[in-house]
Amino acid sequence: MKTDAGPPMKRFLLAACLLAAVGGFIAAALYLSRIAGEIEKQSNLDEARPADIIVVLGAAEYRGKPSPVLEARLNHALWLYLRHMAPLILTTGGAGGDPLFTEGSVGRAYLTAKGVRPEAIVVEGEGSTTVHSIAAVAEIMRRMSLRSCIVVSDGYHIYRVKKMLEFQGLDVYGSPRPSTETGWKARWLYFRQAVGYALWRIGIPI
Repeated sequence: MKTDAGPPMKRFLLAACLLAAVGGFIAAALYLSRIAGEIEKQSNLDEARPADIIVVLGAAEYRGKPSPVLEARLNHALWLYLRHMAPLILTTGGAGGDPLFTEGSVGRAYLTAKGVRPEAIVVEGEGSTTVHSIAAVAEIMRRMSLRSCIVVSDGYHIYRVKKMLEFQGLDVYGSPRPSTETGWKARWLYFRQAVGYALWRIGIPI
C-alpha cells in the first residue's frame, strides 16, 4: 500500500527551518550581547598616551557652532593637546545637510579660537558616516606618515572606531569625553554600536 509522505516531510522541514531560525537568533543575540559588554568596558577606559595625532569624531553643528556633544569632544581633545599628548589634532565630519559648514571645519574654527595653532589642525570634512570618516582618517594618516592616534568621542563610540582604525594597521588609544549617560540609555547605546560593529564586520557600512 502506497503512503503519502508529503505532509510529514513538509512539517519536518518547517520545524527544522524554525529551529534553525531560533538558533540563529539566539546566536546573534549572544554575540551582540558580548560585543556590547566589550563596548561598555572600552567606554570606561582612558588610554591616552603620547601619540602622533588626536582624532576627534564629529557630531552635529548648528550654523557654524558646535553642538554640546561636539563641543565636549573638542574640549577633551584640547585638554589632551595642552597636555602634549600629540602635536596635531584631526577634526572629522561632513556637512550633514549644512550648505555652509562641515563638522570638521567647525571643529577647526572652535579649536583655533581656543588658541590652537591653525597648522596643528588637520580637517577631514567629507565623511557622512563613521565608516566614511574613519576611512578618510586612515588615508590622511598614511599620507602624513602617522602611525598612532588618540581617538576622542563619546565612550560608547570608541570601541567600533578603534577596531576600524586598527584594521588599517594603526596604533589606536581611546580617550572618551566626560559623559553622564547611565542606565538603560547607556545600554541601548552600547547595543546599537554592537549592531553597527557587526554590520561593518560583514561589509555593511553605517
